[in-house]
Amino acid sequence: MRCPFCLSSKIRVLDSRDVEEENSVRRRRECLSCHKRFTTYEKAELIDLVVIKKDGIRQPYDSNKILSGITKACEKRPVNQEAIADIAAKIDRKIRAKGVKEITSKRIGEMVIKELVKLDPVAYVRFASVYNQFNSTAEFAKMIAMFDKKRLQIENK
Repeated sequence: MRCPFCLSSKIRVLDSRDVEEENSVRRRRECLSCHKRFTTYEKAELIDLVVIKKDGIRQPYDSNKILSGITKACEKRPVNQEAIADIAAKIDRKIRAKGVKEITSKRIGEMVIKELVKLDPVAYVRFASVYNQFNSTAEFAKMIAMFDKKRLQIENK
């Protein structure tokens, strides 16, 4: 570890804390040469996970893409950023818990949809429309009708 300000390797740790949401450790450090303070995060290096896209292309897994997709779906909705981050972290944990080296983008999308349907119906429709590549208003209407039917079944139980 080197100081980001003066590049000295003489650094001491002032404080360490677990960051549960990110499964990492936050360390507050001080450079013994320039006396400036900075924060670092340590995260366990996990298996390199590959996502298989619909067209067969393989890409490195990036949990930030899940967070970004959920955030876009929830844009201008009464959903707080903490709930979005919690869902993204939950999905990331589920994926990693599988212990596989490859996962399809379809499976990831299904996991996101399953969580969004509980969080916000509009965000669910937004995400599902992009995920399912809707080309017409009829496809939207069909999905909304299915959603309303499922919601009524849940409410009547």
